[in-house]
This record gives sequence, C-alpha cells and structure tokens, in this order.
Amino acid sequence: MSQHISRKELKKDEFRETLVHGAEAALSHQRMIWIIGGTALAVLLLVFGWRFYSERQGVMASAGLDEAMKIFQARIRAAGEPEDPLEVTYLAEKNKFEDAAKKFSEVAANYPRTRQGRTARYYAGLSYDRLDKHDDAQRELRAVESSGDAELTALARLALAQSFERTGKGEDAVKAYRLLIEHPSTMVPRSIAMLRLAEYYRRSNAAEAAKLYEEIKKDYPDTTLAERAEERLAALKPKS
Repeated sequence: MSQHISRKELKKDEFRETLVHGAEAALSHQRMIWIIGGTALAVLLLVFGWRFYSERQGVMASAGLDEAMKIFQARIRAAGEPEDPLEVTYLAEKNKFEDAAKKFSEVAANYPRTRQGRTARYYAGLSYDRLDKHDDAQRELRAVESSGDAELTALARLALAQSFERTGKGEDAVKAYRLLIEHPSTMVPRSIAMLRLAEYYRRSNAAEAAKLYEEIKKDYPDTTLAERAEERLAALKPKS
C-alpha cells in the first residue's frame, strides 16, 4: 500500500473539514441569534412591564387623589342637618382637614414617583396649614418645591411664602416671593408674585411696597392688577 495520500483522498479530507467547520459556524451563528433574540425579548418585556406598572400606579394614584380631594373640598353642613350618604360632608373644618391631610399623605407615600403623588403632597401641606400645623405644612411644601415639577414647585413656593408670613418668618417669605418673581410659571405668573410681595411689604416696608406697585403699573398697564396697584399706592400716601 502506498504511504502517500492520493490527491483524491486529500480532497475528501478537505471536504469533510469544510463541512465540520461549516456546521460549527452555523451552530455558533444560531447560538448568537438566540442570545440576541433572548436579550431583545427580555428588554421588550422589561419596557412593557414597566409601562404597565407605571400606568397602573398612575390609575391607582389618581383614584386616591380624587378621594382625598373630595374630603378637602367637602362642604361643612349645618348643625342638625342630616348627613347625605351620597355626599362627603363634615360638621367641623378641623375634622375635614385632619382626614384630608391623612389621605393626601397616604397617596404621597404610596405613589411618590407619580405626579398625582406629588400633587397629593402639595395638598397635604395645605391641609396641615389649615390646621395650624405649620412645621408639618412647611415640610411637605418644601418637598414639593424640590420635586423638579415646575408648576407644582411654583404653587408650593407660593404656599410656603404665605405660610412663612403667618409664622413670622419674614426673610424666608421675601426669599420665596423673589424666587417666584425670578422664575415665573403659568400657575404663578410674575405679576402675581410681585403683587404678593408688595402686599407683604405694605405692612412692613412702605418704600419697597411703593416701588413694586409702581413697577406693576409700568409692566402691566390697563390690567386689574395695575388698578389694584394704583389703589394701594394711593392708600400708602400720607393723608394731609
């Protein structure tokens, strides 16, 4: 038998090797397709799962917020008036705002990443303020102020400024009003913030109040705000 491999046998070996390498490459390629496909499927499931979770959270938060708002806006019924099971009413505002604060706080705690949860925290602050629990009110409103939601931030900042006024924190109130003037929003436009600050100064710094009233007249002519500023200026002038 010849010890040399014939050309024909060599070609057969090369063919077999080609088939083996081809099969290995096909298996490797198929494995890669499965890996990529599995990863893509996992990402899709994650995205749709998160969307479903977020939507469900939003629906539940909305329901909780609606329930809390019914309490916050509840009518105070007269003494002796029978309670209507179809209407939320209270005999005393204190009880109403205690219940409202509790409900709003629950919604805010359960759904903190939703806009409804942030709105609930804002109303919890208002409810505490109505109860003269100013520390609690200011804590909740500060949390909303730093939430990153521009419109809610403005509303919370305005409520904070008013709460600071009521609790004798004049410097904090002025700072909050100045921020509102510098960063106006749809909910709290610059003109309103200027008028609020002028009203604060009217009781403590007549010169600053007059300056703001003049600025309102100049910047917002032929408006009800300008008319009010004119009236306030007249009232600030010393009577002869």
